[in-house]
Amino acid sequence: MNYNLIKDILDLFVEFENQNPGLNKSAVTIDDFKKWIVINYNAEDLTTEPNWEGKEKGRSPESVINTLIVHMNRYAKSYSRSAIFGSDFSSQEDFIYLINLKAFGDMTKMDLIKKNVHEKPVGMQIINRLISKGWVNQMASEIDKRSKVLKITDRGIQVLDKQMDKIRKATEIVTGDLTQNEKMELIRLLNKLNDFHKSIYDKNIEPEYLLEKALKNTNL
Repeated sequence: MNYNLIKDILDLFVEFENQNPGLNKSAVTIDDFKKWIVINYNAEDLTTEPNWEGKEKGRSPESVINTLIVHMNRYAKSYSRSAIFGSDFSSQEDFIYLINLKAFGDMTKMDLIKKNVHEKPVGMQIINRLISKGWVNQMASEIDKRSKVLKITDRGIQVLDKQMDKIRKATEIVTGDLTQNEKMELIRLLNKLNDFHKSIYDKNIEPEYLLEKALKNTNL
């Protein structure tokens, strides 16, 4: 019997438990362990750093990540502009707001704005544009009469459905030539980042204090 291999497996399982302290140990399955192995050890060489522009001059990985995220957002917007060219949509945000209302149902103005991580003035401008085009209706909330609830109209659904084929293609091309495994790994990492920043965003901190409080609360 290869006792060294058994010891390596046990050490690996200890590492799995240490990285997942909140996991219900009595409910852990072999599939949970296998998924963790795939995520953490199915890369070409996780110990080898990739190269990036400016690395030799001291450019930090954080700087590279920030730049690449900004660039990806711009690439995605360029494909979206192409997808809605010649349509009734004015911007990418128009159809994203409609998609959210169609997918998640009626919601208040602020809930819709927060779902899209916009500041209130920007979100209100988009919502007012959708209402003026007859794609969205607003009505008093049954729970809080002071709030307005938004609902996508039949006309809004029609204009969205008419453009959805191109919108889907614009969405698909953003992931480029990533493999299915790479897409799943990217989703995992982006979800982790999103959870981190959403917890800060939801506190509605004023811009002048945002960076200071974010750094303080996260111990960075």
